[in-house]
Amino acid sequence: MPQLNLATIAYLLTATALWAGNAIAGRVLVGSVSPITLSTVRWALAALLLLPFGWRVLKPGSDFWQNKKRFLLLGLFGVGSYNVLLYLALQTSTAINVTLIGASMPIWMLMIGAIFYETKPNLLQMVGAVVSMIGVGIVLSRGDLATLLSMQLVMGDLFIVLATILWATYSWMLTRPGSSTERQWPWADFLFGQVLVGLLWTGLFDGMEIAAGHAFLDLNLWTGSLILFVAVGPSLIAYRCWGLGVNGAGPTMAAFFANFIPLFTALFSAAMLGEPPQLFHGVAFTLIALGIWVSSSKKR
Repeated sequence: MPQLNLATIAYLLTATALWAGNAIAGRVLVGSVSPITLSTVRWALAALLLLPFGWRVLKPGSDFWQNKKRFLLLGLFGVGSYNVLLYLALQTSTAINVTLIGASMPIWMLMIGAIFYETKPNLLQMVGAVVSMIGVGIVLSRGDLATLLSMQLVMGDLFIVLATILWATYSWMLTRPGSSTERQWPWADFLFGQVLVGLLWTGLFDGMEIAAGHAFLDLNLWTGSLILFVAVGPSLIAYRCWGLGVNGAGPTMAAFFANFIPLFTALFSAAMLGEPPQLFHGVAFTLIALGIWVSSSKKR
């Protein structure tokens, strides 16, 4: 049974803090590197760093090849598509908006669990999901609820909604099937398998960006340092921590911790980007947090 102990809490908080830093770094790098190229370079560096520890996964007799279909999906949802969509979202949306919309993850986690994993949400969870969705609506409408039905969404907001759905699917897959989870593999093998396959997917998407003439990379000490950061912290360390946290707490409870990302991002953003949170961000975050509290309450 999933348990929320101090170690699991530490894993999930570490992952969310690093992903908040990833949103900030991605926003800073806008104009210096194209979004899909950024994702490709990030995961190429991560793969090189993991290679000395996880190379055995490529041996012909390894479990990686027996689970190749599973890794194709893990690599696509968790490494390839999610990160490409995140960096695309940051081209037009702010770091705070991206992370607040990502805070709707518990909603998608409940829906995916019910549809594909026969884990039906209870009434309190569904009420909490509705409250959280209202909070997401405030973010999407930029705080003007009167225009919610007629508004023109920023493309970046739609990208991060799709990314969040894919990440929820990825998180459920980390714990299913039970014969192939994060804790039952050598950590480097399991992560390297995902990174390698995800890099192949990202490389495919990058080829499209190059063919369209939109790829660029302005490499200097500053941009290189940020890229190295996202390759080590939000990639290797955060993915390892998230995998352990999901298997310790369960996908739905782990998703609640994703709501710490907006808080960390707001703090980082105010210090580094000059984008202090606005009133509607606070209202949205309050509603999302309230929805999470209701969703996680047990029936009495």
